[in-house]
Amino acid sequence: MTNIDLETEDKLEYNFYPVTSGSLTFKIRAPHDAHVALTSGPAESDPMYEIFIGGWNNTKSVIRKNRTKPDVAEAETPDVLNGEEFRGFWIRWSGGTIEAGHEGDSSPFLSYTDPEPAAIGYFGLCTGWGASGTWKVDAQPSAPSAPAPSGGGSGAVCWVPAKSGEVPPTAVQGGQDNGEPLYVARAPHEGALIPGKLVASHGVAYVAWGGAEHGKEEYEVLCDCACSWVPASGGQVPEGAVPGGQTEDGEPLFVGRVEHNGSLTVGKVQSSHSVLYIPYGGEELGFSDYEVLVVQ
Repeated sequence: MTNIDLETEDKLEYNFYPVTSGSLTFKIRAPHDAHVALTSGPAESDPMYEIFIGGWNNTKSVIRKNRTKPDVAEAETPDVLNGEEFRGFWIRWSGGTIEAGHEGDSSPFLSYTDPEPAAIGYFGLCTGWGASGTWKVDAQPSAPSAPAPSGGGSGAVCWVPAKSGEVPPTAVQGGQDNGEPLYVARAPHEGALIPGKLVASHGVAYVAWGGAEHGKEEYEVLCDCACSWVPASGGQVPEGAVPGGQTEDGEPLFVGRVEHNGSLTVGKVQSSHSVLYIPYGGEELGFSDYEVLVVQ
C-alpha cells in the first residue's frame, strides 16, 4: 500500500512513486494546476499520460499523452480546486481507458481510451504555473483494476494482492520448477518493490535482494496481461517491458526470467547492474542473458 503525504512547490517537477494496481485516490489542496502523470518508469518518458486538474486558472481539466498537444480529453471544471480546502479525486486505468472523477462520484469527468495503450507502473505528482499544493494520496484501491479486454494487445497490467500461496484465477505463469508452475509476482523488501516468483506449494513469493532469496507470505500477482517474453542481455530492456517495481533508490525494475538447473525462474532486470537477478536455492543469482516480459 502506498500512502503519501506530499508538499509540491511551483516547479512542474514530478515526484514519482510505484503504483500497485489500477487506480489511485487523493485529496489535494491547491489553488489550481494539480498534475498527475502515469508512466512505465519513475521519470518523464514516452509513453506518458498526464491528467491536469484545475488548469488554465482553475477553469478546465485535460488528459494529455506524451506531453504533446492537442489534448486527448478535455472538460470544463470551473473552481474544481481550492487553495484553502482539500478536494478529493480518483484516477483509474484499465484496458487502455484512463478516467478521472470526483471523490464520491462513480462517473468520471474526464475519460480517454488509447488505441495504443501503454503499461503503467508509476505515477507522478506536481503543481505549477504559480501553484503549490498539499497532497494526501492512497495508491491502493479497494479492488484490483478490471481485466483487460480479450483479444490481446491491451497494454494493461494488473497486480492483484494475494497471500499464503494464493493464485488469482488469471495469474500470469512465468516459468516452472520440477513441473510446478511459477507465477509472476512482486513484493516489498527493504524499501524496494521487487518482481520475483510465486511458488504456490511453498505458500510464498520469492524475491532476490542483497545476495539472498527472500520468501514473502504477502505479495502481488500479475494478472490479465496479454504479454510475451523477449530475449535480451546486458541490462537491456525492450520497448513495452512490464515494470515490476523499483529499487530502494528509485531505479525501475522489470520482469524477466532465465533457465537455470532445469528451472525456468522469474526475477528482476536491473539495468544498472547489466543483469537479471533471480531468487534460487536461497541465493540471488545474476545472469547477463535472459528474457523480458513485454506487453503485446
